[in-house]
Amino acid sequence: MPAAPEQPPAEIAQEIESYLAGNPACVLLQEGKILFDLREARYSLSQEHGRCTLHLWSDERNLLRRVVSTTARKHSLRLATTRFGQREPQMLELTVQGDRRTPTARDTTRRRYAALLERAMQRHSPEWKADSFRVSMDLEQSFGPAYARGVLHRGQDAWAVVGVNAEESQAIIDGVLTVGILWLHLQRERAGGKRLFRGLRLVLPKGTATTTLARLQWLRTDAAQWELYELNEHTEELVERDAADTGNLVTRLLHAPDTSLARERFGGAVAEAMQVVPAAMQAHVEQRLRSSTELALLLHGLEFARIRIGAAANSFARTTAITFGAGAQETPLDEANEPMLRNFVQRLFERRHAGGSVKDPLFRMAPEAWLESTLRANIGPLTEGQGSLSQFDAAHVYAQVPAFQASDRGMLDLLTVTRDGRLAVLELKADEDLHFALQGLDYWLRVRWHHTQTVDASTGLGAFQHHGYFPGLRLSPEPPRLYLVAPSLRIHPATQTVLRYVKPEVEWTVLGLGERWREQVKVVVRERSSG
Repeated sequence: MPAAPEQPPAEIAQEIESYLAGNPACVLLQEGKILFDLREARYSLSQEHGRCTLHLWSDERNLLRRVVSTTARKHSLRLATTRFGQREPQMLELTVQGDRRTPTARDTTRRRYAALLERAMQRHSPEWKADSFRVSMDLEQSFGPAYARGVLHRGQDAWAVVGVNAEESQAIIDGVLTVGILWLHLQRERAGGKRLFRGLRLVLPKGTATTTLARLQWLRTDAAQWELYELNEHTEELVERDAADTGNLVTRLLHAPDTSLARERFGGAVAEAMQVVPAAMQAHVEQRLRSSTELALLLHGLEFARIRIGAAANSFARTTAITFGAGAQETPLDEANEPMLRNFVQRLFERRHAGGSVKDPLFRMAPEAWLESTLRANIGPLTEGQGSLSQFDAAHVYAQVPAFQASDRGMLDLLTVTRDGRLAVLELKADEDLHFALQGLDYWLRVRWHHTQTVDASTGLGAFQHHGYFPGLRLSPEPPRLYLVAPSLRIHPATQTVLRYVKPEVEWTVLGLGERWREQVKVVVRERSSG
């Protein structure tokens, strides 16, 4: 039999590029072990000398391989690779499966935890009877198997109970309050008045309750009682946490960037990078200052190039590095690979536009960033038709001002101000998300906390203006307003249920956009809090 034709390097590179564009949170495996998490690592692809070379690096390790061929599977992409100077191939695998436990092991852990939670609750409150706790999937009610759910009852009195075990990710643990509210709401509906549900008891692993405690402060106590416990799964000890003890918020303000100074500092490097971008497309490029030494070039919110300015070793001279790539991809610009990078940019601009194909990974990539970029450029349509004082000030729109750790956030936020001086927090989502409401609350409470801090007693300036935001404006001392912004058909039904339990001090508005928001932003649904 004749040998199979060798896969062309350009085809290999495009397969890898497309997979990583569509799965930015994937991991790279070798013999079942995780080598790189692409949420934290960077990679570079080159096609020099008739071969495709893949380079990955992170704080822990560095890997350089020639990729001989790729094989697409349902949720993964297998890479046949060789080390330089060796012929024996090694198999690597890109996969979206972050939890490497087998389904059987994961399910066993969750069932055992449900039984443990029931025992611990029964021991803690022996006068209450526990219904059988469960971890079954219930797609209709949005309950996943990671959360153990049950009921404690005594006569007509009852508590809804939701817990999560210590082997789940922090993101799943932080989602327990959304699930708990939905579970309480469902039990009250099903009870039909035959049982009086006092409220919700949440059980979290020890040391993981910071986010949930902060959220609990802003839930209505007239609608339910809220109790939070930490469970030591080894000793089965259950300890109640004081819901008022939230500690200090882990949040900090970034200084507003000096865009005029950045234009001067990065001007030459920007001009060099723009030579790779077709002239007709340069008007669509957005420049975003990441820090005093880094500037990013973006297309509809997707970063495709970055410029870094540093100091040369043993010298006061400055060095400039320009890299290209979408997502975790990062390839330095030089004479040898400029044609390849020019081709990459051409493909990106041809595929990532408002009329692009929804099947294309470069079109689908970073939809929240696309929405954020669109609103930063023109936020006016969100408040068209509203009173002049409640309209947003388009001259003052900032992205992610209170900084979150990257592991804590999967969404993007904007901070602006209305004409009457009220701060406005915008939580953005392009796809359906069960936790939309409480993630918006996270950002709101941090903005509120910073807004109450007076940094300069002599001038009375608050923290935001001390850090360079909203210059020359008089900000209202009232708390910020919260806006949840998403395509109307992508707003999870749970959002409205959760918002019923949020305190009236949080003035919220849900803005549902038309599905063609990439072409034109238009609000088709607008709902406000009654408070």
